[in-house]
Amino acid sequence: MCTGELIMPLAARNRVESRPVDSEHSAIWQAMGSTPRYEVSRVFVTASGGPFRTTTWEDLHNVTVQQALAHPTWSMGGKITIDSATLMNKGLEVIEAHWLFDLPYEVIEVVVHPESIIHSVVEFIDGSQIAQLGLPDMRLPIQYALGYPERLPSSGRALNLTRVGTLHFEPPDEVRFPLLRMAREAGSAGSTYPTVLSASDEVAVGAFLNHEVRFLDIPRIVQRVIDRHNPTGALSLEAILYADDWARSAAHDAIGELRRTS
Repeated sequence: MCTGELIMPLAARNRVESRPVDSEHSAIWQAMGSTPRYEVSRVFVTASGGPFRTTTWEDLHNVTVQQALAHPTWSMGGKITIDSATLMNKGLEVIEAHWLFDLPYEVIEVVVHPESIIHSVVEFIDGSQIAQLGLPDMRLPIQYALGYPERLPSSGRALNLTRVGTLHFEPPDEVRFPLLRMAREAGSAGSTYPTVLSASDEVAVGAFLNHEVRFLDIPRIVQRVIDRHNPTGALSLEAILYADDWARSAAHDAIGELRRTS
């Protein structure tokens, strides 16, 4: 995500194939198939919405670590579970989709889908849409990447749509979950902004898990760091590493400022 601008052209020059293993990007990969990019009109990355999909803004002020770690669909580690609660994970996935599939940001959309059965949808210029469906199980996309171009037998449970019954979809609320907007803006800005976004979020989430800041302080910390970032020079690995260090330090400063004023 942070090095896409460097890695993807390098992979293309050396004819190295990239095989995504995240469920959303695997779904895009499978749905697109061999279709030329110019025939793709939109891509929809689905999001579970996390544990606070229907939580009011007022109640978000009082979110506890335990509540934020109670993901309704997936069983994941602490960092990615909190990122799911803030929708930062979807923002990062938008940036990743941009680089993996050479798609402009304006055609990549996020759709909240609480059941997590449809993992992504690709829409083509004729208006038709192809979705990849499966139970929320990371073994499937990982196995597909390892076995490609063959599909290997799986010992996991198969999806039964009659048992699922109904699938729901809704737009994400970027007012209550501003990190999704910040991620899209950082990706569009390019340079070391995605690095600063990711590094500052990691520090902010760590502070929340350690009970040092509140849930709604996470986007405030990230925004403060992004606002203070001023990239210089051409993008390079050295610039990315420097930006990562700078953003972590700036995030700790922002945490200190918030704690002094709270």
